[in-house]
Amino acid sequence: MGGDDTIIGDSNLGERLGRLRKSESVYLHHGRRKTLVVDRIVIGRARDCSIIVTDNLVSRHHAVVQKIRNAYYITDLDSTNGVRVNGQRITAGSYVRLNASDVITVGRTELRLLAG
Repeated sequence: MGGDDTIIGDSNLGERLGRLRKSESVYLHHGRRKTLVVDRIVIGRARDCSIIVTDNLVSRHHAVVQKIRNAYYITDLDSTNGVRVNGQRITAGSYVRLNASDVITVGRTELRLLAG
């Protein structure tokens, strides 16, 4: 290897790395903030939540958004006022697959799942 060579350059490994599909970042937008969804995001009023919502209609631990394989799912953590995805209330404890631009409503607060 010369001084300017890197694994990303002309090497076999570099060529294989260049062909790998880049994983797309997915965010939950809420108000003016956005939170990167890596593995598991807890939404609620409690201080230990990943997304803290200051809405008295939101439970302390209201919902979880979770990446499972290459998809994102939400589940209601048996909250008092429920979770809505695109206006439809979901069943507590069940996992609902999310798509880009889905609107999640907890209490009076809307969050939007966006890629990029």
